[in-house]
Amino acid sequence: MTTDLSDGTATASGGRAAAHRAPFSDVCAVRRIDHDSGTDDAATYRGVIADTWTVGPKVHGGTMVAGSAAAATAWLRESDPERAAMSPIAVSSDFLGAPEPGEVEYEVRTRKVGRQICLVDVTLTQGGKPRVRSALTFGHLDDAAPIFPSAAVAGDAAGQVHHDMPAEPSRDAVGYEDSPLGKVVNVSAGADLAMDGSWAPFLTGGTGLPRLRLWIRPFEGDRSDPEVAAYFAMMAADISPPVPMNLGHFGWAPTVQMTTYLRRRPAPGWLRVVATTHEIGERMFDCDQLVLDSTGAVVAQSRQLALLPQQR
Repeated sequence: MTTDLSDGTATASGGRAAAHRAPFSDVCAVRRIDHDSGTDDAATYRGVIADTWTVGPKVHGGTMVAGSAAAATAWLRESDPERAAMSPIAVSSDFLGAPEPGEVEYEVRTRKVGRQICLVDVTLTQGGKPRVRSALTFGHLDDAAPIFPSAAVAGDAAGQVHHDMPAEPSRDAVGYEDSPLGKVVNVSAGADLAMDGSWAPFLTGGTGLPRLRLWIRPFEGDRSDPEVAAYFAMMAADISPPVPMNLGHFGWAPTVQMTTYLRRRPAPGWLRVVATTHEIGERMFDCDQLVLDSTGAVVAQSRQLALLPQQR
């Protein structure tokens, strides 16, 4: 969560017309590079994160979480094929630095292998320096309809913010390419992305409650692989701009720590993202992001602690 609207110099590379039609698949396409030097419980993978997946000049945090999950999954399946049906259901990430787009390496180590739960650690490095450290929990995704759907009770905190949100962008939705966000959030060149304008008064110079709603959908080439779609949902759990923008706080909001959950693979169609906060303090704020698929089921969630941009 590192959106900065105070400087409109950053632009999305190439524009939507020239966008690669399966750009997120490239993020997930990691390959092992240490076949001769790896150990039984550790390995190193290399990946490439294009400048599409940036906010300003730095790589988007949720994209790094998804890339780390792809590397951890590749290693678990290679080192223990009997666990191939498991997925990364939880990722706890500490952000140590902000890498540039380009090649990155994922140092992967197994911590525990079990029948129900496996634990894998991943350190994303660039130039020999650790940038993101993640602890991943592997388990089995929900594969049936929820017993108690998240929107079943419209009066609860979750229902109040998403029970009336259309499954697809409404007519008054604001496309990123039509707003100041498109000049900074380069991720909007790698997916279809729109914001609920009624929840984003900051776009027109106003203020309001610190909450935001968005729609995001992968390009067609990224929809065919169910695993890429799942990693995309994990990335989408960090797609919202910082909610303090609705209170007039613009600038760099570096994420200190984020935990991401993957509940199920998303159904085809748009994802809905609802971002809310419990408290915005003098120095820090928290943000919860809830990701729903076209059926209304929860597919991913995140909670993060970030530093508050200081007003100028």
